[in-house]
Amino acid sequence: MADAFTDALDWPFFEPRHRTLGRDISAWAAAHLRHAGHEDVDTACRRLVRELGAAGWLRYGVGGTAYGGHGDAIDTRAVCLLREALARESGLADFALAMQGLGSGAITLAGSDAQKERYLPRVASGEAIAAFALSEPDAGSDVAALALSARADGDAFVLEGDKTWISNGGIADFYVVFARTGEAPGARGISAFIVDADTPGLTVAERIEVIAPHPLARLRFDGARVPRAALLGKPGEGFKLAMRTLDIFRTSVAAAALGFARRAMDEGIARAASRSMFGQTLGDFQLTQAKLAQMALTIDSSALLVYRAAWLRDQGRSVTREAALAKWHASEGAQQVIDAAVQLWGGRGVQSGSVVEHLYREIRALRIYEGATEVQQLIVGRDLLKTHAAKEAP
Repeated sequence: MADAFTDALDWPFFEPRHRTLGRDISAWAAAHLRHAGHEDVDTACRRLVRELGAAGWLRYGVGGTAYGGHGDAIDTRAVCLLREALARESGLADFALAMQGLGSGAITLAGSDAQKERYLPRVASGEAIAAFALSEPDAGSDVAALALSARADGDAFVLEGDKTWISNGGIADFYVVFARTGEAPGARGISAFIVDADTPGLTVAERIEVIAPHPLARLRFDGARVPRAALLGKPGEGFKLAMRTLDIFRTSVAAAALGFARRAMDEGIARAASRSMFGQTLGDFQLTQAKLAQMALTIDSSALLVYRAAWLRDQGRSVTREAALAKWHASEGAQQVIDAAVQLWGGRGVQSGSVVEHLYREIRALRIYEGATEVQQLIVGRDLLKTHAAKEAP
């Protein structure tokens, strides 16, 4: 049966392959995820990575058919469709797919043939779990402030310092780690490394619990020695590589928010249509109809922003402003839609274990990670001023 998600597949942003993918992942997610088990979060995440790999979905987050990827380049629209459909059914499934792409994205972009051959096929198949280690205790939004050091020592680099808020921390098989190598001050003195999880000197210092359970950890690098062959890309270009990786997947964060919002809309409509109140249904009240209309407006405007940004990126265009607008609007809008759904469900909406209560916890982090809303606002404002200055220049 058609719904708002499958109806949107007819929009001109998509090609026939995207329409097929959207319908296929929507059906798969509904069949495999809605009645998933309730293991501990680490076990569930490992299982989901295996299942997503076996079904072929992880291939879309890996670039290069020679390395297990679905295409020679990562298809942003495909990744967004996958994340929207998965998030609608399971926040943890969306997380599992997204982190495989984010954790290996820098290898797709800058890895040597040997690095790609070693890591990417295992990521695409779900055999290996990837992680992206960028944030530090004093370097979150301000990535250029990171302090973890990588000191050259003969045929190796020695890593010293901490990373925190690392998704898949504690269950990953390898980490793409960004460290200060000192070629220049600030962002120009950062390099990227592939660090296997069993590297001596790398430990999980702390597991971090959050309101929507996901595998998160603080990592400690205490003299962790990695070979020079672990250097990813060129020395001193790690910051650029991190930003390029985030540019691929930032729009997909907005798509995940859209998936959460669509599920909340479904739940809100179902409640409004079935809840008896004062001799009629909740949906018969004009206040309820207005609330549902506002939810629909927010979702449709988010979807248009998300898939505009994804389409533009797939055309080879820079989407700094468009991706920021999409993430800002979709994550903030999803929070509003989910809050409205909780309100429609009343007391049952805040009951632990209910669908809308779970969505309420899931959405909150999306307004922070991969660039908080305030950072997206700065990106948009600065880009507008930059564009104006370029137009005014003689």
